[in-house]
Amino acid sequence: MRNPIPNQWNVPARFRARMGDAAGRQRAMVHEGHLLLVLHEVPQAGRPERVARLFWRDAAGQWKASGQGAGLAALREHLTDFERAVDELEEHLRLATRARDWFDVLREATPLQRTAHHLAQTLQAARDAVEDRELITLRDRANDVERAIDLVTAEARDAIDFVTAQKAEAQAAVSLELARASHSLNVVAAVFLPMTALASIFGMELRSGLEALAGPWLFWGVVMAGVALGLVMHRRLTRAEGAPPRADAPRPPDSARVPVRA
Repeated sequence: MRNPIPNQWNVPARFRARMGDAAGRQRAMVHEGHLLLVLHEVPQAGRPERVARLFWRDAAGQWKASGQGAGLAALREHLTDFERAVDELEEHLRLATRARDWFDVLREATPLQRTAHHLAQTLQAARDAVEDRELITLRDRANDVERAIDLVTAEARDAIDFVTAQKAEAQAAVSLELARASHSLNVVAAVFLPMTALASIFGMELRSGLEALAGPWLFWGVVMAGVALGLVMHRRLTRAEGAPPRADAPRPPDSARVPVRA
């Protein structure tokens, strides 16, 4: 069985016994003055694989690192990689102008946020277990990275929420204008509908018995009757829209009402 710990490292056997075929989650292991840090490289969006980096501090305080770099400098560079990744996301966030841009920032920031959080926890556990001033500096840097990526994620989510609310507000304004325009058309139709109906009836080429009475007064009488009926319909229409709710109308449940403070 392959062990992730390099064969040339003279680490306590307990460390190798606690490792499986893969490095697993980020964590700090301490035994007899030895410290082993299992960390992950900067994650990439869309790639579920986690690339592990191991850092070993022996009982004498000497550091070794797996992969590129050596010793404590490699651990410092590991933190620098996260700082660079956060700086790039902050730049992308600054240039974002569309919902798609903010979504891309979130897509990149989410795995980085999780990894940075576990990185800070691991270095804090290492600091609690081993007296090494350098670990204090590294832990503080990891906390700064975690805070920065949290701010980037929160700002990107707030931007998406703002755009969503702005679009909904604009849609509500358009719907209100359409409702007002529809109401105006209904009022016009209500005013002229009786007159149109009367004109249609009296414009029929049929004998109604009123031909002998035809005169100017009959024309104006029909016009005035149509206008009067239109005004009555307009008044009833506007009164129905502004009427208060009926006593028997359904009311929202008590749980849906907002309590009023005295």
